[in-house]
Amino acid sequence: MDRAGTRRLPWILLASWGASRLVLLLYVFKVLVFPGPDVTGDVSFIYHGWYEVLRTGTYPQGDVTWQYPPAAALAILSPALLPFLDYASAFFVLALLADLAVLTLLLHAGSRPGRTRRGAWVWVVGLPLLGPTVYARYDVMVTAVAVAALLAGSRHPRVMGALVAFGALLKVWPVLLLLGARTRAAWASAAVTAGSLALLFALAMPGAFDFLSFQRDRGTEVESLGALVFHVARQFGWNGQVLLNYGSVEFLGDYVDVVSNAALLLSAAAFAWLLLWRARARRFAPHTLADAAFVAVLMFTTTSRVISPQYMVWLVGLAAVCLCFRASRMTTPAVVVLVASFVTVLEFPIWFGHVVMSDWLGVTLMFLRNGLLVLATLLAALELWQEHAPRKGRGELRDQPHATRSQEPHPGVWERGPQRMGTGRGGGGETLDQPS
Repeated sequence: MDRAGTRRLPWILLASWGASRLVLLLYVFKVLVFPGPDVTGDVSFIYHGWYEVLRTGTYPQGDVTWQYPPAAALAILSPALLPFLDYASAFFVLALLADLAVLTLLLHAGSRPGRTRRGAWVWVVGLPLLGPTVYARYDVMVTAVAVAALLAGSRHPRVMGALVAFGALLKVWPVLLLLGARTRAAWASAAVTAGSLALLFALAMPGAFDFLSFQRDRGTEVESLGALVFHVARQFGWNGQVLLNYGSVEFLGDYVDVVSNAALLLSAAAFAWLLLWRARARRFAPHTLADAAFVAVLMFTTTSRVISPQYMVWLVGLAAVCLCFRASRMTTPAVVVLVASFVTVLEFPIWFGHVVMSDWLGVTLMFLRNGLLVLATLLAALELWQEHAPRKGRGELRDQPHATRSQEPHPGVWERGPQRMGTGRGGGGETLDQPS
C-alpha cells in the first residue's frame, strides 16, 4: 500500500509471470526447442483429430484414446473461437488465457483481509516448472474452473457447486472439491448442474459417455506409483512390455492386472480416509475447503494407475489456492509439490526415453518424483487431520454455524462455548466460514 492507501500492483510478480510464459510460448510455437520428445503433438494431431470429429455432431466413438467426460468437447472445440489462427496456435493462446485467468483470480483473492499473494507466487513459479506440456494439454483450462470454484466456495456456495459440476464434466477430478463443502446449497447446485449438463450433452451428440468403458480398461502407466514395481522387476528379468496402450505408455504382461487392482484398492482406502475425516471434522475455517480439496486430489493422483505430467497442473493450482490463506498449513506440502513438478519435467519429456527403458536414470527419477508425491500426500493429510479433526478428549473446537457477520469473532480467534480461544496462528483478518 502507498501512503494514499492505494494498493500497488505486484510488478515483480507480473513481470515474472510474463517472462516465464513468454518462454513457454516460444517452446510450444517451436521458436525454441525443448529437450525430449515433442509435447505439442497431442494438440496438433490427437486434439485436432477429435476436433474434426466433434464438428460433425458426434463424439469420437470407438476411439479408445477419448477418455474424457462430455464437456471436454468444449475444450477441444474452443480453438474455433480464434478462427484467424490455425488449430494448434489457437489452442496455445487459449491455454495462456486460462493461465492468466488463474493468476487474476489468485491475485484478487490474495488482496483480501487474511489472505496473501503467496498463492499467486506458487502459480507463477510452479507452472513453468512443468515445461511446455502445460500449454499442450487442456488441464490448465480445467484447473482455472477448479480455482474459481474454490475461491467462490465460502461466499457463493451455489456458484461453487455449479463450477464444480462443470469442471467434473470436463475432467472428473474437480468433483473432489466438494469434500470440504459444508452447505447443502453447494451439493444441490452441483447435482442439478451436473444432471442438466449431462442430459444436454447426451441428447446433443451420441457417444457422450463412451469414455467410461475406455477408462475402465486402462492399465498401469509407466509413470505411476504402481509402475515402480515393474521398473524394479525389469532389472531382475521380468519379461513384460512397455507399449502405447489406451493413449498412454503402459506396462503390459504378467501381474500388471494385480498391480492395477492394488492401485484401485489404494484409491478406495484414500476415499475411506477422506470420508472418516469428513465425519470427524469439527473445525471449519475459510481455508478448510481448499485444504481438503488439495489433500483429496493429492491422494487420488498419487494412488492412480496413471500419473500423466499434466496432472501436476491440478496440484499446483490447488496448492496455490491453499496458500492464498495465511492460516493454511499446507505450505510444506505445497513446496514438496513444486519440487515434484521440477522432477516431473525431467522425467517427461526431457529423459522420458530413460523412463521407458527402466534404466538407472529413469528408475531414479520415478522413485524421486513418486516418492515426493507420497511425502506431500502424507504431510498434507496429517496437517488436515490435526487441524480439523482433533482427537476426542482434547476439547474439540467447533465453528459457530449460527453466528451473524456482526457476531463473528476477532480474526484469528475461535469460539469455544462462552469463552474465546486464540488459535496462535495469526488469522490476519479471516472470519469464520458461514453456511448459507
